[in-house]
Amino acid sequence: MQRKYFGTDGVRGLVGQGQITPEFAMKLGWAAGRVLAKSGTRKVMIGKDTRVSGYMFESALEAGFVAAGVDVDLLGPIPTPAVAYLTKTFRGEAGVVISASHNPYHDNGIKFFSANGTKLSDEVELAIEAELDNHMQCVSSDNIGKVARINDAKGRYIEFCKNTFPSEMSLAGLRIVVDCAHGAAYQIAPHVFTELGAQVISIGIEPNGTNINNRCGATHLDTLQAKVLEERADLGIALDGDADRIMMVNADGSVIDGDQILFIIATDLQQQGKLSGGVVGTLMANMGLELALNALDIPFARSKVGDRYVVELLNQNGWGLGGENSGHILSLQHTSTGDGIVAGLQVLAAMQRSQQTLEQLLTGITMLPQVLINVRFSGKGDPLQNDAVTQAVLNAELKLAGRGRVLLRKSGTEPLIRVMVEGEELALVQSLAQGIADQVLVVDLG
Repeated sequence: MQRKYFGTDGVRGLVGQGQITPEFAMKLGWAAGRVLAKSGTRKVMIGKDTRVSGYMFESALEAGFVAAGVDVDLLGPIPTPAVAYLTKTFRGEAGVVISASHNPYHDNGIKFFSANGTKLSDEVELAIEAELDNHMQCVSSDNIGKVARINDAKGRYIEFCKNTFPSEMSLAGLRIVVDCAHGAAYQIAPHVFTELGAQVISIGIEPNGTNINNRCGATHLDTLQAKVLEERADLGIALDGDADRIMMVNADGSVIDGDQILFIIATDLQQQGKLSGGVVGTLMANMGLELALNALDIPFARSKVGDRYVVELLNQNGWGLGGENSGHILSLQHTSTGDGIVAGLQVLAAMQRSQQTLEQLLTGITMLPQVLINVRFSGKGDPLQNDAVTQAVLNAELKLAGRGRVLLRKSGTEPLIRVMVEGEELALVQSLAQGIADQVLVVDLG
């Protein structure tokens, strides 16, 4: 059955348009409350990032849930993975996150976690969608839900993160720049790394409602790179607006992406004899990661793009580690969803355990040149089904001669066609990617 409202990561879009309105948020809370209440527990946890619109959607969701007879615990500004963790801790029936992740402040979204801290199943999402088409009715006054605020939510999550780091180890001696993207982790991430012994220089910790992800964080690394060099730090850590993804910066200012982070963690686990099976990447994962893992006899599999699909394949294979090159890292021995802080701690543990720098830990992986071009499209047609676009892809694959890859896909969160080409020669890869992107644009404007 085709989803009407939910995308690959909940409901997301421009504030005030489509489903991203207070009216829809209230109806969504009511519909979700109706579905979830049928399973018994009548309590949900609501967290948000630092967008100015978060207050509006928090209130709307709260009204919808209590109208359905569901109790609400408010967590305030807190990372997405913290909501997943606290939902399990407080025995909630579901967790709700108000965030558009790495997107600008004028976007927002709503996504759900199950009682186990995982994304909702397709069956539950479809049941909520079906309920959304019904007329909204409030329960009787004696059954209306109650609302409470969890005042120590941040402290609980800080302790959880610290407990994923080996108790016998310390970060003493490391000088780290942490960029919180003016987002959900601004009151949390600096404490985690500082309390474990690191000397922390924090940036992106002054949210004003509109500066989340603005030229900072995991999608805009220039500021972090400059700060690492200025402070002569050992490394930099960049989170995105809801802190479920991480990118890192080496002491020399070079960027370390999600694929390289996966390699470091997988290699460290293998050396400890703790690697559970293999590693799951996505269709966007650099071929260099696959080749490097193969050289270590570590199995590698690709899922569709999206952390929910990474989790599905991990569970299907019985493996414990996976992620995306964008920085969503899933370490199922610690968390049920992508967690930027926890992933960063696993890399830092590998550094301390081996007494090596980040650069040294990357010995053994050579990333192939990869070019990604995002082409905004109107949505009137489907460029991926166009003959001219298909032919452009075939021509590019012929020129790569089996020594590279071409991938076209629609974004699950924005009106974009993502054109990815990778191969051994950067100039060729850039030329082929631009050629395909130009053809997609021509077809869309057509």
